[in-house]
Amino acid sequence: MLTQLAIQDFAIVDHLELELCGGMTAITGETGAGKSILLGALGLCLGERADAGSVRHGRERADLSARFDIHHLPAAQAWLADRELSDDECLLRRVITANGRSKAWINGQPATITDLKSLGEHLIQIHGQHAHQALMREETHLALLDDYAGLNADVSVLTETFRAWQRTRRRLKELSEAGSEIEAKRQLLRYQVEELDQLGLEEDELPQLEEEQLQLAHADEILRETEFATECCASDEGGALNLLHQAHQRLSALPGSDKGALANTLNLLGDAQIQIEEATSELSRLAGHTELDPARLSYVEDRLGDIHRLARKHHITPEELYAFHQQLMATLDQLDTSDNDLDALGAKADELRERYRQQARALSEARKKAAFKLGKEVQQQLAFLAMDKAHFEVALQARETPAPEGLDRVQFLISANPGQPARPLAKVASGGELSRVSLAIQVVAASHSTIPSLIFDEVDVGVSGATAEIVGQLLRKLGTNGQVMTVTHLPQVAAQAHQHLHIEKRAKRNTTLTNMALLDESGRISELARMLGGVNLSEQTLAHAREMLNASQHPPH
Repeated sequence: MLTQLAIQDFAIVDHLELELCGGMTAITGETGAGKSILLGALGLCLGERADAGSVRHGRERADLSARFDIHHLPAAQAWLADRELSDDECLLRRVITANGRSKAWINGQPATITDLKSLGEHLIQIHGQHAHQALMREETHLALLDDYAGLNADVSVLTETFRAWQRTRRRLKELSEAGSEIEAKRQLLRYQVEELDQLGLEEDELPQLEEEQLQLAHADEILRETEFATECCASDEGGALNLLHQAHQRLSALPGSDKGALANTLNLLGDAQIQIEEATSELSRLAGHTELDPARLSYVEDRLGDIHRLARKHHITPEELYAFHQQLMATLDQLDTSDNDLDALGAKADELRERYRQQARALSEARKKAAFKLGKEVQQQLAFLAMDKAHFEVALQARETPAPEGLDRVQFLISANPGQPARPLAKVASGGELSRVSLAIQVVAASHSTIPSLIFDEVDVGVSGATAEIVGQLLRKLGTNGQVMTVTHLPQVAAQAHQHLHIEKRAKRNTTLTNMALLDESGRISELARMLGGVNLSEQTLAHAREMLNASQHPPH
């Protein structure tokens, strides 16, 4: 329940704080006094779009806040708890600056406009003065029925199923249409992979082949030169090893050879002999591993030629050929599995279609039951609103194609006079009748709402006299177990309220201000008299207003 509304520098309001309670509250005032400001400020607190024009002229910002008692609103408490916000109270605040920017808070914590809207759906319902115009659009009828029947959660589930089904269908179509192109690519890849499979190149084979080819191609030269080098090192006559041995022996025989520079020289000669011996062993080993093998050389050169040929064919270097082969195999594997993906997508699409149909059929059954009940309840309210001869029904028709909201189309049909067939509301009802039908539907919808706070913005337009009094009685009845605020121009409606707020516009020092006050009994009588007879109040008009208020507040048992 809305308990407090604070407005600072908003439109033509300087400063205003309202304490609100349960029951029915009437909001009245002369045309142009600013009754819509109250709803505008509340709407901004609930996440409506703001602009710089919202800020009072000459001020830097507008500051708006709305406090709600949520002790009997478990959905709102859960919303706050899910976001780790205190659920002991609910305070919405909105600040709009002169440049059009705005900020929002929920219980003192920064929030988004989307957050305000989401939470606001659990706090209050606003029935606008143009609701009867919405009834002229058939697409609103289904939403009204679902809201009345409490089917919005089921519709959301169905909508998500529908969207998942459509996404899967689109993906399936894309893959199917690309099938011929994919098959051509698969055939090319398979040929390329088979060609590389036949080559059978190993990961480190290329550098090994290149090294082996080098040795085989120069085997004769290697053997000749290693034999010559071995002869230079180790021949019995004139070989380096023999000469070093002789030099070492002769120097060793000199007196004092184990001392000074001569000793160091002997060590160097000894080391040289060891190195020559090791070099001779290496030469022998190399000669032993080198052989003349024309057949092997031919094989290695042919294989290197195949590798270079395939590399050129694919416009890559020979070193990249192995990795390229692996990449082609991976791509081919993905394409080969795409057929399985296609089958899986087809199965998924079928499963989602069947799930959609089951959910839609269940929803249709629930709508049929709710449609009959809604039609009866609206017709009962129409009887109260002096349309007792009218026949109202909610007709369901099957859609030609599935839609996110289901398989149903809904039409509100009415026959204003006995004997006439029921026809679509937009084609039959006059302006006054349409207003009463709209009011009847809203009253029925509100009576089934789980949200106890309701605002009616001039929904009584187009009615008068005894019907207006009945409208007031209906709104008062709605307020008995909750909170109803109604903006009205009708004294018959305002007289039924449990409390009465009056809005007036005053000029002060070349500026215009709006003021709102809670009226006592005397103030209510004066305001009702003004609504009945204008500015100049006669004793007769005041007496009529007093009688009207007394009758409304103390009805006979």
